Formats: sequence, C-alpha cells, structure tokens
Amino acid sequence: MVEAFAVASGKGGTGKTTSTVALGMALAERYDVTVVDADTGMANLLFHAGLSDAETTLHDVLADDAPVADAAYERFGMTVVPCGTGLEGFRDADPTRLREVVATLAADTEVLLLDSPPALDSRAAVLPVVLADRVVVVLQPTIPAISDGLKVQEYATTYDTGVAGLLFNKVRDGIDDVAEKTERYFDGPTLAAVPESERAREARRAGRPLLAHAPDSEAATAYRRAAAALDPRDGESGDVADRFRSAVVPEPP
Repeated sequence: MVEAFAVASGKGGTGKTTSTVALGMALAERYDVTVVDADTGMANLLFHAGLSDAETTLHDVLADDAPVADAAYERFGMTVVPCGTGLEGFRDADPTRLREVVATLAADTEVLLLDSPPALDSRAAVLPVVLADRVVVVLQPTIPAISDGLKVQEYATTYDTGVAGLLFNKVRDGIDDVAEKTERYFDGPTLAAVPESERAREARRAGRPLLAHAPDSEAATAYRRAAAALDPRDGESGDVADRFRSAVVPEPP
C-alpha cells in the first residue's frame, strides 16, 4: 500500500513543517513513512530532523547529480529526504524531477508526506499538491490563514487531489465554533487542534522533532490524534508511481 499526502497551508508561519514531521513520527508507529521536503526554495525540514549537516539533499537529486537513495536518511523511525538551503542548489534544481523522485519513493514506503511550499506562486510550489492523493491543510484560526487554506483546497480539487482534513495549529483558545464554521467551506474534517506550545519552540531550537523532544506534551498528543484520523488508504505502489511519473506540471494559479 502507499498513499501520498501533501501538507500545505497557502501561507507561511503556520507551523507546516513542524506539523509534517510530527504527523510523520506519529504515523511511523503504524506505517513505513517517508517524509520529503518539497519546499525547494525555502527548505527547513533538515533543521527539524537534525539533518543540517546532510551531504546530499533533494537539490542534488533534482539537479540529476545524485540518486534519491543518497538523499534519504533514517531519522526518528522515518525515512527523511531533506532539501538543501543553498541558492546555487535551488538554481540548479529542476522541480519537474520531483515526479520521478516521488514515484521512486512510492515503491518502498506506505505513507508519503510532502512538506509543501507555503505559497502557490510557482510550478515548483503547486506540484506537491498535484502529485498527492490527498492534502492536509494546516491552518491557524485566523481569517487570512483560512482564506489561504481555501486556495489550497481550490487548487487541489482542480487536479483531483482530495482533502484529508484540516489541522489547526498554534491554537491559543478553544476553537470549536471556528472549526465548525470552517468545516462548512472545506471538504475534509478537522483532524485536530494543536495548542500553541513552548515545547514546540524548544524542539525547533534543539533541532529535534516535537514528538522526540516532548512526546507527552499537549501538542504532541494532538498531532497523534490527527495522525490517527488520517487513515491512509491502500493504494498499489506501481499504480501510484505511474501516476506520479505522468503528472502534468501545472502553471501557478
């Protein structure tokens, strides 16, 4: 089985990468999980996964300078494919190669999580959403964040990508009313509401995932609840890989 999820937000600052890694670790308790930093322009997954010294990254793979296996690292029970942060690597990377990368990874995992760019403003930015089977929309409970999340959903449904659900993050107060109203406009349910957490900030500073740094925190518990609600589907890896390889690289909206 294999299913690919894009973790997307439509804007920066929502805690999307923290959420991607946390979901990955929680899902890895039951599945073989691979996490890919598909944000080739503003990558930071490597810092969250303790891979800041990684010699080979997705930039090298997208530049056709290395096979994807060389950029895959075992961390915290997952396979992590980080992207580099250098301007030269970004310039040399061909984002359309991401199709082949994801297809290759699909042959040897059960759940793929694509940490997507924060804005849908380029072909590289929208491709993870197009490649995914379903998208997890990360939101803060604010009108601008919800509005940007709706743009993610609109683009996803245009390319037949489903909505797995909403993940509210950095929540300071109860959001039952906000979540109920928001669900009227989205195709998926609320997976969880992750509280604002000093432990999450500590984890980022330490270069460790939240679920490794503070596994018993309220935020970590909320992420496990979200992961349990995802219920990955049983797709055939060969069929999924073929679909990835043949995906049309779209123009930005």
